[in-house]
Amino acid sequence: MATNRTFGEMPLPLFFPASDDVPAQEPGVHQNVAPSYLADHRARLRDRFMQGGAQAMPDYELLELVLFRAIPRQDVKPLARRLIEAFGDFNRVISASPARLQQIDGAGPAVVTELKIVEAAAQRMARAKVLHRPALSGWQALLDYCHTTMAHREIEQFRVLYLDRKNVLIADEEQGKGTVDHVPVYPREIIRRALELNASALILVHNHPSGDPTPSDSDIAMTARVMQAADSMGITLHDHLIIGKSRELSFRAQNLL
Repeated sequence: MATNRTFGEMPLPLFFPASDDVPAQEPGVHQNVAPSYLADHRARLRDRFMQGGAQAMPDYELLELVLFRAIPRQDVKPLARRLIEAFGDFNRVISASPARLQQIDGAGPAVVTELKIVEAAAQRMARAKVLHRPALSGWQALLDYCHTTMAHREIEQFRVLYLDRKNVLIADEEQGKGTVDHVPVYPREIIRRALELNASALILVHNHPSGDPTPSDSDIAMTARVMQAADSMGITLHDHLIIGKSRELSFRAQNLL
């Protein structure tokens, strides 16, 4: 695993650095500052972002803007390009696991923390658009939230969205994580939790890390078991969504429910 010393990674004052993160300065010695050309480059990127937004920037430049905070005194363009090359695009970099990120030369703890903050902010913003709001009338916002939280994960994740009698989303809970192609699902636990929440309806959601949302035979069989358990308790299963890299599949739309 590569360390963060190659890029002289330094945490921001926002965080309380450990004593070995910041080199001690001898009396009378000025702390190193970024060369003027780096300051000019960063100023130009920030100006372009403020004037044209993210749409005017390739993924690696948007990633540079994020990395500026984690590595304040070094050129972060090589690291940004390595991250994009390793994971494919900005979204996949942001959602990559800390362990995978730290395998990239120069991506130390401060870089990982900064990327995870961006990921958490994106997920919280998407979640705010759907939680405690009617799910069925805000379907596109719900799909956007599911893609934001699950589309780029490297292992399967299974979530249950619990709705009240007015189809307002009252809870979004992860039921389990698995491997790259399997996650265990327990229908009894799903229904038990629905009863605890006084939920009247459910939406099942899981991702396919392969990127292809086509349901497997086990996906179809599991959905049937959950629907049978829900029906026995008077709970409606509205849909089961499988989230792929760039699209989703709805069991309801495919007449699989």
